[in-house]
Amino acid sequence: MSEQPKTRPQVPEGRTSYMITRQKKPNEKGFVGYETIWESWQKVAKYTTPKRP
Repeated sequence: MSEQPKTRPQVPEGRTSYMITRQKKPNEKGFVGYETIWESWQKVAKYTTPKRP
């Protein structure tokens, strides 16, 4: 039988409205990991102290 290739195919970048995934480079053992980047969809408002009565 023919031997399987030792490299993994390059996966395109995955993108949604709040998350991005990218394929990492293989390490010395051949493990291919994925990097996940979360984008915040909530807005942070500046806190102001309430007025004193």
